[in-house]
Amino acid sequence: MSDIKILWVDDEIDMLKPHIIFLENRNYKVTTAKSGMEALDEIKKESFDIVFLDENMPGLTGLETLSEIKEVHAALPVVMITKSEEEYIMEEAIGSKIADYLIKPVNPNQILLSLKKNLDHSRLVSEKTTSNYQQEFRKIAMDLSTVNSYEEWKDLYQKLVYWELELENIEDPGMFEILESQKVEANSQFCKFIDKNYPEWFREPSDAPIMSHNLFKEKIKPQLQQGTPTLLVVIDNLRLDQWKALEPTISNIYKKSSEELFYSILPTATQYARNAIFSGLMPLDMQKLHPDLWLNDTDEGGKNMKEQEFFAAQLKRLRMNLDWSYHKISSLKQGKRLVENFKSHKDEDLTVVVYNFVDMLSHSKTEMEVIKELASTDKSYRSLTQSWFKNSPLLEIIQQAARLGFKLIITTDHGTINVKNPSKVIGDKNTSLNLRYKTGRSLTYEDKEVLAAQDPKTIELPSINMSSSFIFAKGDYFFAYPNNYNHYVKYYRNTYQHGGVSLQEMIIPFSVHVPK
Repeated sequence: MSDIKILWVDDEIDMLKPHIIFLENRNYKVTTAKSGMEALDEIKKESFDIVFLDENMPGLTGLETLSEIKEVHAALPVVMITKSEEEYIMEEAIGSKIADYLIKPVNPNQILLSLKKNLDHSRLVSEKTTSNYQQEFRKIAMDLSTVNSYEEWKDLYQKLVYWELELENIEDPGMFEILESQKVEANSQFCKFIDKNYPEWFREPSDAPIMSHNLFKEKIKPQLQQGTPTLLVVIDNLRLDQWKALEPTISNIYKKSSEELFYSILPTATQYARNAIFSGLMPLDMQKLHPDLWLNDTDEGGKNMKEQEFFAAQLKRLRMNLDWSYHKISSLKQGKRLVENFKSHKDEDLTVVVYNFVDMLSHSKTEMEVIKELASTDKSYRSLTQSWFKNSPLLEIIQQAARLGFKLIITTDHGTINVKNPSKVIGDKNTSLNLRYKTGRSLTYEDKEVLAAQDPKTIELPSINMSSSFIFAKGDYFFAYPNNYNHYVKYYRNTYQHGGVSLQEMIIPFSVHVPK
């Protein structure tokens, strides 16, 4: 006998005997009740896996019975069965969180399908997902050996993220381990591709992807139509998989009109990539054209304090006469203040919001043990980001923007990666401190673990001095000094860092939405 126990509630239950026999022949145990009150009594006496509930019964109606059942057993799946196709009944039932909705007359196969959908759903989805990924695994493996353009890398990374999200809840950890190994291999090949092609993107811009420094001109500027206020949200440090975790919440408010991926410049660090977005320039040009605004790694002061000035200069250069404002949110208090005042921006052409939470979360994971526990894997890191977003002032800002008729653009400056492998590096006292890239003189490092730019000008980066170079950690490596090496490695291993070369850091989302 199956362990699945069904309660079937219908005032004409005797007429359903063939359906009950059909289920019992398949080893389901069926208990019957002729009224809502009988059903509630049965539920008090026995534990059931699912309830089939007639909507139209004398005494307690199906909807009233449903409400009583949910008060006692909120998680018990209830399938509503009704002769009526009236929309208000359907809406009432769905609003009461029914598991399924069937219209009479029902046939036995409909009942069986509903059972499988509700009780075997996880197992069936897990088996199907595993089977589909096993087939896709071979195709991705073949693609990895032939992918040779920035567009193909975007497509392949999207596939890997898709399967990561599909596999994260299945009951086969072995499949997830296979995917993780495939991501490591993909990053290895991607680093070779970047090493070979990245400098060429600056020598031949017509053959280059959209990158941080031309994102505004090529993608945001065309969206700024006269008369349509636009909210541009730049969420610092947001990876594609994290964006996919936030997207369902936003889709309740906005309709997506387009989504694409673009490339963060190197280093994939805020002071370089985000300044590039707002200035419309590569760092070397920022230093040349705006020496009063640009700071190198070794200079004193905050490196992203002049984004608003950089943006004003870009708008002037593009001859865009906009009514705009800029807001950087780095605390809950700042976020709430913008929520309170957001209506005052309703007549602006462009309202820019830079939100730093995800970056703070990433760095908190390094500093705080509790965050290390809560975000120990990519899955939990996504979950924590999603939980924050659902309860954040940023969501309230987006909701207000939708009510006021704003177009919404969401993007980021770079992604992040969970670092696992230390790479020894030696530099002088003026070497930069970032764990995923270094710039300075006389850098000593492991060649196979880094991408090196001996002449920073070839990738449009400024030099601190005449003999400075840049190195970028590949894949999931992070830089560690020989001094106090073991302590340093233990402290930073399995933390989220950025600045280097990986799919997660470089290939990032850009999404445009219109109010529903």
